[in-house]
Amino acid sequence: MEIFALGEGSYSVDATKKFIPFNPLTDNAKDRLGSLFIHVNPFLVKTERDLILFDSGLGYKDDKDELLLHQHIRNAGFAPGEVTLVLQSHLHYDHTGGLVVERSGKLELSFPQATHIIQQGEWDYAWSGKSSSYRLPILETLKNAARIEFVEGDGEVRPGIHYELSGGHTQFHQVFLVEDNGEKCFFGGDELPEPEQLLRKFAAKYDYDGRKAMNLREEYGKKAAYEQWACLFYHAKSVPVGNVSYDGEIFTITPI
Repeated sequence: MEIFALGEGSYSVDATKKFIPFNPLTDNAKDRLGSLFIHVNPFLVKTERDLILFDSGLGYKDDKDELLLHQHIRNAGFAPGEVTLVLQSHLHYDHTGGLVVERSGKLELSFPQATHIIQQGEWDYAWSGKSSSYRLPILETLKNAARIEFVEGDGEVRPGIHYELSGGHTQFHQVFLVEDNGEKCFFGGDELPEPEQLLRKFAAKYDYDGRKAMNLREEYGKKAAYEQWACLFYHAKSVPVGNVSYDGEIFTITPI
């Protein structure tokens, strides 16, 4: 397997749930009181059969009006049109913005040739209007044009590509484990978003079920250590891809 972190940078998020670019070298966190600071890392994984995108970032563009996500894929040595699978952990805006791109005032699919794997329950809830974390224009574009493969519960979408309904961060959040030629790669989305969350145990208020998400992090960390998974941390600040070890009390993450 080849793994590429497609980092989109750092952002602050306030009560309006707007993501504002944050450069720690020039910006002052004290100027953004009440904000959370997050980092965004979609991932590209090349297996023997597929070129897989795990979640799709915020969909921001560079100063040439080019989608950052597309440019990062090219920098990794591939064309955006080569992506065969888009695996979505859930549909919050910071994980789906890059699924579409604005051209001439209209939204178009960023990966029209790819199959998008989405939990049916997550799709249904996103349309309910009960949360401002979802963006209906993105969902409309997907509904009208995307090749979507809806899944439910746990299963296998392709040989060696497993999904599991985890339900911690959102009620229908899913995680993925890819096995290819003896290697294993795990994407936990917002159930295991950063290495630091293995190092300290806490229940987060921003999760649908904070206690379940906390317990899942520990469960996935132990499995990752035992089965030698390469873990992809979507909101990692400095270690987006790493191996996990566990000595019975403490987790250690080694960058890959």
